[in-house]
Amino acid sequence: MMKLIAESGSSHTSWVLIENGKIIEQQRSDGLNPYFQNRREISRSIRLGLPEEFFHKKIQHIYFYGAGCDTETRKNTVKASLISQFRTPVTVESNLVAAARGLCQDKPGIACILDTGSNSCLYDGKQIVSSVKTCGFILGDEGSGSAIGKSFLSDVLKNLAPEELAHTFYKQNYTNADEVMNAVYNEPRPNYYLAKTAFFLTPHTGNPYVHDLIVNNFRSFFKRNIAQLPYKDYPISFIGNVAHTYSDLLLEVCDEFSITPAAIVESSLEGLITYHGNNFQTP
Repeated sequence: MMKLIAESGSSHTSWVLIENGKIIEQQRSDGLNPYFQNRREISRSIRLGLPEEFFHKKIQHIYFYGAGCDTETRKNTVKASLISQFRTPVTVESNLVAAARGLCQDKPGIACILDTGSNSCLYDGKQIVSSVKTCGFILGDEGSGSAIGKSFLSDVLKNLAPEELAHTFYKQNYTNADEVMNAVYNEPRPNYYLAKTAFFLTPHTGNPYVHDLIVNNFRSFFKRNIAQLPYKDYPISFIGNVAHTYSDLLLEVCDEFSITPAAIVESSLEGLITYHGNNFQTP
């Protein structure tokens, strides 16, 4: 039985064809998000982003996991787009379900996302039983790339960041204060712009300012999200580029909360391949 698994975030979508638990083919295309794209835009992106032979394979089921797929309306938008292109049954779930399945498989646990956005949930091995509302990059997303980028850019614009670091940021990105303001307030997908900015800080974690900025963002995620879940009673795991890139700083905050993470990984895709290869899912 051939299955197509797709994991989509703000920047890209990873596609994996598996048969009998083995990877047949992998592709990568632009990110898909029904919060920002309509059905026609998603269908066009899928068609242009994948090789033509992909659409002629005998796929029995597609499992799509994506950012923005957190309501039935948005799930149906993605589902309709996929069915129109592949003519095969489709199941659409959120990236939080992807994290839970990829990290926990069929076992109970707490799954956390620290990526462009952030999220967390309690998973019983079959479904999410409790979660904390993420609220998006304006009202929430604590500990995420967008939150870290927002904190840093705010400090840069208010002259609170170290002068040399701010100068390096402007020079390295060929930008200035006016262009930063325009990117955040007038350009599409400001959350993605903010998240990209967070990774400018990667080589500067030895700077006390950068260390504290990131650690404080992680603390905020713990206090405002994980603390609302029974984190002392279940294994807790983290997924996402931010969690993976800044794992040393994340471990510092975990230690403050007496947590030993079961895993810190960059992507849920490998775990999803195992999950669907073992047929834990229900169609």
